Amino acid sequence: MKLIKKRIYHFFLIICLILLTSCASQINGVLRQGGAANLHVEAALEPRITILIRSLQSMMGEAGSGLILDGPAISLSLAASDGVSSVSLENTGPQAIRGNIAVNNIEDFLSVSGKRFITYNERVSGSSSSGSIHIYLDKETAPELIAMLSSEAIEYLTALMAPAVLGEDISKDEYLMLVGSLYGRPIAGEISTSMIRAIIEFPGSITSIRGGTANRNQAVFTVPLLDLLVLETPISLEAGW
Repeated sequence: MKLIKKRIYHFFLIICLILLTSCASQINGVLRQGGAANLHVEAALEPRITILIRSLQSMMGEAGSGLILDGPAISLSLAASDGVSSVSLENTGPQAIRGNIAVNNIEDFLSVSGKRFITYNERVSGSSSSGSIHIYLDKETAPELIAMLSSEAIEYLTALMAPAVLGEDISKDEYLMLVGSLYGRPIAGEISTSMIRAIIEFPGSITSIRGGTANRNQAVFTVPLLDLLVLETPISLEAGW
């Protein structure tokens, strides 16, 4: 079902980069001088989330077969987004995708009307450069950012009662209890243990980092999916080189 596919994918790709779902997700990226970036994305839905989506498909009169995450369809949608020069995503299974995304300028990535959730600064001297990147997401910016990608994402995450979309002030424990009461504890359990991991190489050796760890010019950011869905505190990731 195309609507379900788009809802799931678009939300989770964003919060992975920042750029994916109640799933095991990882992004490997290279940020170059000038702000261009190459990203390799791999994501797969967890088993119980897959079952939930199949159930939603059945409720909406779909057969429940075929792709849940549609790599080629997602590629077409992302290719039309600001800051993206090329996208090539393929399916490794009905609920799993992998592929590459080339970004012209990371600060423009998925921006609209001059509004950005990524701040990028750079100072170039000869063949070397120094700079910083800051990724910030809170309850005020998250719904607008999701809506930029797909209005259907709002509908799907509203069904999951995600505070990041609804703007409600509840704790992570309260949210898991709410999801568990509606969809069952196993679904809440998958959400509570899912992580999103981004490994990014920078143009120079990293001198400062917040929200991750650094080794020379490589930063590793690991963010619990629950933190992103609830946004009890803003997500703020930063690195300087």
